Amino acid sequence: MNISDMLILAFANLFRTKLRTFLTVLGVVIGIGALSSMVSFGTGMEKNISDAFKKNDLFTSFTVTAKEIDLEQLSEGNIEDFGKILEKPTTPLTDSILKKIQGIPGVETAFPDILFPSKLKIDEYYETNTNVQAVPAKMGNYQPFNDLLAGEFFKDDSSNSVVIRWETLKRMNLFVQDEEKSVSLTREDSLRGAKIVHPDTLIGKSIQIISKSFKRSGRPVNPLTLVMSSAGDPFNETVTELTICGILKRSDPFTNIRFRGGIIIPTKTAGAIPKLGFSSIWELFDKKQKGTYNSFYIRVNKMENMNFVRKEIEEMEIHAYSVSDQLKEIKRGLIIIDSLLGAIGTVALIIAALGIINTMVMSILERTREIGIMKAIGGSEKEIKLIFFVEAGFIGVIGAIFGLILGWLVTRIANRIINAKLIPQDELPVDLFYFPLWLLLGATAFSILISLAAGLYPAIRAARIDPVKALRHD
Repeated sequence: MNISDMLILAFANLFRTKLRTFLTVLGVVIGIGALSSMVSFGTGMEKNISDAFKKNDLFTSFTVTAKEIDLEQLSEGNIEDFGKILEKPTTPLTDSILKKIQGIPGVETAFPDILFPSKLKIDEYYETNTNVQAVPAKMGNYQPFNDLLAGEFFKDDSSNSVVIRWETLKRMNLFVQDEEKSVSLTREDSLRGAKIVHPDTLIGKSIQIISKSFKRSGRPVNPLTLVMSSAGDPFNETVTELTICGILKRSDPFTNIRFRGGIIIPTKTAGAIPKLGFSSIWELFDKKQKGTYNSFYIRVNKMENMNFVRKEIEEMEIHAYSVSDQLKEIKRGLIIIDSLLGAIGTVALIIAALGIINTMVMSILERTREIGIMKAIGGSEKEIKLIFFVEAGFIGVIGAIFGLILGWLVTRIANRIINAKLIPQDELPVDLFYFPLWLLLGATAFSILISLAAGLYPAIRAARIDPVKALRHD
């Protein structure tokens, strides 16, 4: 027999028992569907996180601090360790240190990471509390600050213009229309006085930044003592009126890493606003010297220069930290999750393989006489084995194709359900599942290999049939 004859004979044998073949293929389809959908979740999460890092320029940026903070150590809740970190002698982050960093080859921009709490108010009716983030005007050229829904980024570090986030306006009960996703008000939103506005109506509009600062005294003041004091209000309140020049697009859950404030203002403008010297409990306890900064933001011109710049900075006895440092740990965790999900899907595929073995063993019992005739007229054991391998391989190929289709459909339904839960919260839809080419090819190859392995025992058993006994078989 030539190859084409064996292929035709193998397919004819499968189609002769349509129901049994269908049920066997269905088992493989379910196994591959389960395997591919589960693995696609892990790959989808990894892709979303990696894309978020790229979108937020986290592969080319890091933060410089005076102290190296061991977050794992602090998470154990040891107050003594907390105090030791605060008391540890450090190199203060001053303007001179900043100039040295700016002079390092490969550094594209470096500036103090300024963040302070404030209240925002528009038209006396719409207000919210948020942090104000100060960045140079040149950051408007980079992600994610250049992803605007309307308007433009401010052009000057002394500008009286600000860029506000879509989410901040929503907290102020101003729901800005967005082409990417429809905006609607619930009954609760309407009762709260919320309204839908076109983005153009906010561009050029005045916004008040109401900040607080500690009242001056003749001697150094412990901020915590002032806050805990019962001797009246320890704060001065300052109202700064600026103009909205741009509105940042909505952020999905994976691309919200770079924004620490609800509103973005120029650095020199921020320097002229009286404000508290801290935006968190950590900074409240830290006894920072006057004229120093809590941290610097550093951006390099390309990812290849990250290690060099970081080494130069650490030689100044200050600490450089990048969120991208955690990416390897995140990916390692996702690989573990992916492996566990893949193992569950593999169990389903192994069960399907048992179905293949059962189907083909039954086929041998039904075709014993036929196999005897083939061997009697010159069919070799190799050719008999090949017929059964073709049958098993065909089941694997068909199972893989329809299994991937099933897995894709399941992930689409699951993704819709997940996004249905996020839509009422005015979150952008996200795709949590991803089918890369390696997954499609790998799932297909795995299905065929499992099927061939399942067909190995039946093929050997069929090839060993004694033709004399087979011809006598009823």
